[in-house]
Amino acid sequence: MTTNGTVYLVGAGPGDPELLTVKARRLLDEADVVLHDSLVGSGVVESIPDAVRVENVGKRADGERTPQAAINERLVCEASAGRDVVRLKGGDPTLFARGGEEAEHLAAHGVAFEVVPGVTSAIAGPSVAGIPATHRDHASALVVVTGHEDPTKPDSSLDWDALSRIVAAGGTLVILMGVGRLPDNVAALRDGAVDAGTPVAMVERATLEDERVVTGTVETIVDRATEAGIEPPAVTVVGDVVDVREAVAHCLGEADAVAEAPLAGTTDGLAEVNRQ
Repeated sequence: MTTNGTVYLVGAGPGDPELLTVKARRLLDEADVVLHDSLVGSGVVESIPDAVRVENVGKRADGERTPQAAINERLVCEASAGRDVVRLKGGDPTLFARGGEEAEHLAAHGVAFEVVPGVTSAIAGPSVAGIPATHRDHASALVVVTGHEDPTKPDSSLDWDALSRIVAAGGTLVILMGVGRLPDNVAALRDGAVDAGTPVAMVERATLEDERVVTGTVETIVDRATEAGIEPPAVTVVGDVVDVREAVAHCLGEADAVAEAPLAGTTDGLAEVNRQ
């Protein structure tokens, strides 16, 4: 290697600082520089020692965004100057977080790096809402996809017919970053083999104090999410495992007050949950 510094591609988990791994915590405390994405929980960022230089290189509230090429070059530059750098990403650094691309760039430039896995919201989001990703009685398969892509475009990299068949066969589908395209994604599932009555849940800001959950079906979830005002970041989970929540929700969050009330205008007993 031609550099003295090391870059650590670190997963910050779904938001709650207590869900950082022990190794992630140590690296944040010892780093010279932390370059973090916008999806990293504010509590995690605020826990970084004052002596560490911290920079937000994600999309910011004013619409500014750091290009990926610029981030790649910053990582090489900082490490070449002998600094230890934590590249901090929400969830896991290799799941829809471009960690693989950054690792390739670092390797191509002779920069020492290490990947530090994190708790992904694809699992944590449903789990904290009482929805297991798999269950012996409900699901033996799990598929995680990005919801950013337009499912109707001819060159889509996702086969929504295949995804529909997995859900129809009893598998679990988790959609990340899919709030904006929820109507399109649901329509694609309905055009496939997924029954309109298949359970769906959306978990907004999972593991944080203002976490919210909306449940419904493939037929109703778009209207319910709109009525509840669900906003990114949120995880969408489709499949029979969503029904497990109904059996366990009353015992969730022993450390938190959990208020549950039906959404206005609904009659089938499914509900929005607010963590206060």
